[in-house]
Amino acid sequence: MAKIGTIELGDFPLLLAPMEDVSDPPFRALCKEQGADVVYTEFISSEGLIRDAAKSVMKLDIYEKERPVGIQIFGAVMDSMLRSVEIVEASGPDFIDINFGCPVKKVVSKGAGAGILKDIDLMVSLTDAMVKHTKLPITVKTRLGWDYDSIKIVEVAERLQDVGCQALSIHGRTRAQMYKGDANWAPISEVKNNPRMHIPIFGNGDVNTPERAKEMRDDYGLDGAMIGRASIGYPWFFREVKHYFKTGEHMAPPTLQERVDAARRHLQMAIDWKGERLGVFETRRHYTNYFKGIPDFKEYRTKMVTSDDSEPIFQTFDEILEKFADFQFA
Repeated sequence: MAKIGTIELGDFPLLLAPMEDVSDPPFRALCKEQGADVVYTEFISSEGLIRDAAKSVMKLDIYEKERPVGIQIFGAVMDSMLRSVEIVEASGPDFIDINFGCPVKKVVSKGAGAGILKDIDLMVSLTDAMVKHTKLPITVKTRLGWDYDSIKIVEVAERLQDVGCQALSIHGRTRAQMYKGDANWAPISEVKNNPRMHIPIFGNGDVNTPERAKEMRDDYGLDGAMIGRASIGYPWFFREVKHYFKTGEHMAPPTLQERVDAARRHLQMAIDWKGERLGVFETRRHYTNYFKGIPDFKEYRTKMVTSDDSEPIFQTFDEILEKFADFQFA
């Protein structure tokens, strides 16, 4: 049974990864309905929070139905991180996650995200100070190391646990890899199998089929799988993994009706939450996967990703149902 603090997550929980412009309340709601055990907010800038930047503050919105939920923050300045912890606490998450893994240049250049992998002492001291600054559990998401030659994740994990980190999610790539190449789960397994470790160790990176999730559980012995890209536009991934765990078989893919219903709800919830313009814009990246596999679909996809208004997109959903009524997903 994996636990974050006193929060029981079940055996081998599936976690929705914190993804910028993806893991917002509408998408988290859909993933939760389809079996995600834990969800995280998009990562939030500590500097943005303490400046009361509208985009950062908006990301603090969490809802009862999505618990357990973690709010993830990033930064590299002690004072800003501690002040942001106080702001985050007021939103009432179940735990606070620190992002020490984002490889994006604009984050790394400030020494935050994966940038902090060049300064492990700072990573540990920030975690230590944040643990002492809140009653909420503090967890960490990170990568294997800055590059292949500087992988010290076993030592890093021990040090984070020693200062009170309650769970660790590790992406099986270095910062230098970005999202290229294959994720390497072996060093994550080393962390888990270190007899000194007693906190949950969650694996992240390339969990893109039910078989891979099972491999992470059974062959690498990890405590849970964090799902990122495989869930974008496909919240059903969580239920498919759970079905496979239970039966050893693949469940039937969602029908066209299910996909259209989900896409329609997703768009409407996004508009309700962030307004027409942003709602339309930030839902675009999901459509390719919602309707993946339908032949001769380019015309409809183009309509959905080029319209700045929601009405033509809702109309396109109706057209898709009519045009492809007989199509069966494999």
